[in-house]
Amino acid sequence: MRIGMISPPWLPVPPPAYGGTEAVVDGIVRGLQRAGHDVVVAAHPDSDTPAEIRSFLPRRTTGTIGQGATELAHVVEAYESLHDVDVIHDHTLAGPLIGPGCRGVPPVVATHHGTFDDACKRIFRRAGRWTQLVAISQSQAASAGDVPIAAVVHHGVDVADFPFEETGGDYLVFLGRMVPEKGAHHAIHIARRVGMPLRLAAKMREEPERAFFEAEVEPLLGGDAEYVGELGGRDKLDLLAGARALLNPIDWAEPFGMVMLESLACGTPVVGRSLGAAPEIVGHGQVGFLGRTDAELAAALERVDDIDRLACRTWAAQRFSLELMAKGYEEQYLLATEDPRAA
Repeated sequence: MRIGMISPPWLPVPPPAYGGTEAVVDGIVRGLQRAGHDVVVAAHPDSDTPAEIRSFLPRRTTGTIGQGATELAHVVEAYESLHDVDVIHDHTLAGPLIGPGCRGVPPVVATHHGTFDDACKRIFRRAGRWTQLVAISQSQAASAGDVPIAAVVHHGVDVADFPFEETGGDYLVFLGRMVPEKGAHHAIHIARRVGMPLRLAAKMREEPERAFFEAEVEPLLGGDAEYVGELGGRDKLDLLAGARALLNPIDWAEPFGMVMLESLACGTPVVGRSLGAAPEIVGHGQVGFLGRTDAELAAALERVDDIDRLACRTWAAQRFSLELMAKGYEEQYLLATEDPRAA
């Protein structure tokens, strides 16, 4: 098949540093190409994924995340451009709502990467009338209410892209955005409770992120807790691979949690809260430990050396591969092209 992929316009595919959706889009592209498909990607102009790239916005788009007019301009141009494909796979919010209604547009599969809050439910309830809607976890799908979810397709990675160390270092790692629901402040308290050094790598570009850091995280830093900045590429993976464990004390029902999968691909166990999709990614007692309270996570860290690091890597390879992700989406592309609504 010839597949048109629409990524959000904010960051390149793959992202140079933090960027979950863009990393997933890059993985889908590579998985589909391995399966013999031809892929065209509408994305940020600095994108470097191994496919034909079509870009419609200037490079200064970076840093304007969330601006509705920017996303609308991107998706309108993308849908007008992608008339030469068999099916479109849309990863934006605006696209599934407006694109399929245009004349001559191919069938559309849409993946929602965020939470199903009230606004997103209204968007995807209507978009579901003419698209195949895909959720990224059973937890996310269960929160969709009456939004018509066609399938759940977990994210995937190629573990060959990830470094592996048979024995982890002496430090814990926190990786995510510098926002309260990601729990960087909780991570510092938990790590100190068990006397383990903690390195925090987090995105901190937006004003709310900086405000949270200054108020809740920065006062706790020093000695055994170090903020190392926002890391991407090999720097991020080396930090993960060298850690004793990933500490992930989230305070929200995260739709997936790519950092947990990346950690397991490096062979690094995960200790985190049993919220959102975490139980679908982390086998409790097999590749990490899940709990609800800070005390439970601290107790789990005392047992983290019992986890086999090779088992973590194997877990990721067998359950969350690019091949499995591509196969899941292939099925939805075929269903979309056979749907009478697409005629």
